[in-house]
Amino acid sequence: MQHAIVFLDRESVDAKVRRPSFPHSYEEYQSTWSPEDVVTRLKDASIAIINKVPMRAETLKQLPKLKLIAVAATGTDVVDKAYCKANGITIVNIRNYAFNTVPEHVIALIFALRRNLLAYVEDTRNGVWNKSSQFCFLTHPIRDIAGSTLGIVGYGALGKSIGKRAEALGMRVLPFDIFPQPGLVDFETILKESDIITLHVPLTPETKNMIGAKELKKMKPTAILINTARGGLVDEAALAEALKNGTIAGAGFDVLTKEPPKEGNVLLDPKIPNLIVTPHVAWASQEAMQILADQLIDNIEAFVAGKPQNVVQE
Repeated sequence: MQHAIVFLDRESVDAKVRRPSFPHSYEEYQSTWSPEDVVTRLKDASIAIINKVPMRAETLKQLPKLKLIAVAATGTDVVDKAYCKANGITIVNIRNYAFNTVPEHVIALIFALRRNLLAYVEDTRNGVWNKSSQFCFLTHPIRDIAGSTLGIVGYGALGKSIGKRAEALGMRVLPFDIFPQPGLVDFETILKESDIITLHVPLTPETKNMIGAKELKKMKPTAILINTARGGLVDEAALAEALKNGTIAGAGFDVLTKEPPKEGNVLLDPKIPNLIVTPHVAWASQEAMQILADQLIDNIEAFVAGKPQNVVQE
């Protein structure tokens, strides 16, 4: 059998994607937005490669030839897993590829926020330093990383990798996870004792808005919140208010509820203090993307060989 492979959002992977070793046809599109385009482009495909293109039941019903959805990412919330399971469509995803890039992005956000780097850069550009009566000016609080407490919500491979880096910097680590394992603390402890909280859990009905106004009020007023996992884990409107009111001291987000935020987002207000928003790039170092691209084709080849790997369960 010759498989027909279609990559719907090739521009999302900035790396070389090798061609599979089995007989196949291959077609790629830089981006695909509408459900109509998804159906048109996949109508003869047996293997679909996607990153963030939604694959809902209404769309999948129109694709009877589809046998495999190879997700070029770890998160699979864009795919209707129940429909795929009921109709014999296998879903595979990428795992353990962002073991350096996401932890490094998290640590970079922590340093920038704890030391108020953006605010000082902005003040310097606006001539505040020029008017200082001494060699420096202390217009924003600067806090050490060493000796601070990092709460890690989601203590899987990424959470543990961040924990090791944090300990090397002299931080105290408090891990929390929904799956039992030794050494965990409860979520309330994370909220009350952490100087920094970083999120590394999937977006599910149980984790949606897991941090809202009530949780933000339990955090220290000097605390910062990092989210490089999924938009929707935090109530964005509540966070914006918490930052404006000084309920917490800062936040670093690499994800929003809707991406790209074509209709705007409350967290894009430039008047919100000590907030850094990056465009979902924590995962996207050149090295990590090449690991992802190689594993993507490994997953497809394993499926065709009858030995599927990295299969996503409902």
